[in-house]
Amino acid sequence: MSRQVIEGRYFVEAPQGAAGRRLPLVIDAPHSGHVFPPDFDTIAPTSAILACGDAYVDELWSLATHHGATLVAALFPRAYIDPNRAEHDIDPEMLASLWPHDARPQAYSERGVGLLHRFAAPNVPLYDRRLSVAEVERRIHDYYRPYRQALRDALDAAWHRHGVVWHLDCHSMCSLGGALDPDAGMSRADVLISDGDGTTADPAFSRWVIAEFTRLGYRVAHNTPYRGGDLVRHFGRPAERRHSVQIELNRALYLNESRGEKHDGFSALQSKLGQFAAALAAYAEQHSEEV
Repeated sequence: MSRQVIEGRYFVEAPQGAAGRRLPLVIDAPHSGHVFPPDFDTIAPTSAILACGDAYVDELWSLATHHGATLVAALFPRAYIDPNRAEHDIDPEMLASLWPHDARPQAYSERGVGLLHRFAAPNVPLYDRRLSVAEVERRIHDYYRPYRQALRDALDAAWHRHGVVWHLDCHSMCSLGGALDPDAGMSRADVLISDGDGTTADPAFSRWVIAEFTRLGYRVAHNTPYRGGDLVRHFGRPAERRHSVQIELNRALYLNESRGEKHDGFSALQSKLGQFAAALAAYAEQHSEEV
């Protein structure tokens, strides 16, 4: 396995097999990490912290590296700092003193799930204190920015080699909308494809992704209830042939949601994602060329 682990903070896995065939495909899993940084001074139970992440999503998508894709995944939990938020999405009320940098809280921070999370789960606070400016700066410098830079490097390398890149930002979602979600209490599709309402990827590519998951037997939703987080909005520039889509997998497909443990559906889903990755590789070969 050609996996490079960077200081225990994230890993980059290069394409495997077929002579290391490297296609303009990049997959990232920003919320699957479960390695607690030594300065994560939280009062929340570990089970709640892990439940607010995307357990095993990096593992589910690992077969894509056998089809020419590069995989980038965080090792730290999203509750520590969230790589899928804008750096300025900071709630000043979480800090012990005035934030000396750009702070423009967005709707995520208002819900307690911005760059810094207030809660590990509803009514389960992460901290019994306010965070210092120095520790937040350290999280940004040591974890947030390096992860984003690694993803940027992978995307740029693919784009410079082929003149195009397709990026899948991979997540999981609860089978029912949560209390703070726009679809509270509602059952969700098996797979959700988000592209910022057609702004982060060529709509033709999004349609292809939807059709492929449908062909594999899944119920697919598009831009509802989520339209895509900061990563696809930041890196997706379809006019430059940089296409980013966010993919959410319904956790009930592979997890016992109450215990956070894999069930028998895990291997079946992983196999189907491998089939999807093979089809995606064929799509990429058809629509790109070495430059």
